[in-house]
Amino acid sequence: MFGRMPKKSDNTRYYDILGVSKSASQEELKKAYRKAAIKNHPDKGGDPEKFKELAQAYEVLSDPEKGRSTTSMVKMPSRKEWVAVVHLTTRSTSLNHSSAPGAVPPLLGLDEEVDVKDEERTNVICSKCKGKGSKTGATSRCSGCQGSGMKVSIRQLGPNMIQQMQHVCTDCRGSGETISEKDKCGQCKGQKVVQDKKLLEVHVEKGMQNGQKITFQGEADEAPDTQTGDIVFVLQLKEHQKFKRKGDDLFVEHSLNLTEALCGFQFPLTHLDGRQLLIKSSPGEIIKPGQFKAINDEGMPHYQRPFIKGRLYIHFNVDFPESGSLTPEQQKTLESVLPRRPVSQLTDMELDECEETTLHDVNIEEEMRRKQQQAQQEAYDEDEEGQGPRVQCAQQ
Repeated sequence: MFGRMPKKSDNTRYYDILGVSKSASQEELKKAYRKAAIKNHPDKGGDPEKFKELAQAYEVLSDPEKGRSTTSMVKMPSRKEWVAVVHLTTRSTSLNHSSAPGAVPPLLGLDEEVDVKDEERTNVICSKCKGKGSKTGATSRCSGCQGSGMKVSIRQLGPNMIQQMQHVCTDCRGSGETISEKDKCGQCKGQKVVQDKKLLEVHVEKGMQNGQKITFQGEADEAPDTQTGDIVFVLQLKEHQKFKRKGDDLFVEHSLNLTEALCGFQFPLTHLDGRQLLIKSSPGEIIKPGQFKAINDEGMPHYQRPFIKGRLYIHFNVDFPESGSLTPEQQKTLESVLPRRPVSQLTDMELDECEETTLHDVNIEEEMRRKQQQAQQEAYDEDEEGQGPRVQCAQQ
């Protein structure tokens, strides 16, 4: 009914993976796996594939069917990541607790140091039972999984096809042990851990950037037979309405009218720290639309070297007069001081033979969007036409 039973596989390589002899006891297997798993855990910079091999080797060699009684699988360090949202000016700071940071807008950085205090609830080993979960310290082997912490279920998918699945035992939550109700610790109710409050002070240094992490080692949830993991604060630096950050440099946009662009300009710029910077052009300098100018040492401080700063880049836009705002006399005055128009290479007769055209105002982004929608609609209509008439069943 269930097809052929698979042949026993050679488990020699699993012993080699764990680095133990074939005669190793269950306790030696457990210690070898725990040591290698902690060393190769991905959160500690280890190789994920190696970590998977170790887990598979321990799972196979600790299988109850091979005559080994299995205690709880080694638990890897937990890791909590929280998001510290820090404004560019650091005038306000908040914490957003989450197990995984989600999508965030374009981010900036810091120009001042800031301290963030946060009170967090974490699991700690129960002080009354010292992590045993029971008053007497006694436990019994879980009858649901026979102490392995895992259950195996088999289901038939089809003729001569079966599926075998392994999952954590729900009776003992993977520990392989159970505690009687009468013997459960009165403080932790048999959970082995209790919740406690911790006050963490996060020091955000000058120049820190988006995504930088501040780690508190060994401050995450505690659990019996487990190396305590880390609490990690991930910085999200909130977007500023005026300044944009790229690395240690700052970018800001400023619009000039045509007179300022041609004849010179002068304006104050309020920096992040409240200082007023006087921005002015050199005598005779003409600013072109889209041109950049830079001010040294007015960007963001370099991380861990705050006395070194980036540059402040100013991107200039030039606003031209609206159509019809100049009188014919003003146009003649401008023409008399501006560079002369280029002389046409065609004769008057050749110009008379040219076809006249009319220029229309257009929003190019809206125009391209409309054309794209039109092309999509035409492609859809062609698909509908290509299907032809549908065949209907003749009525009896």
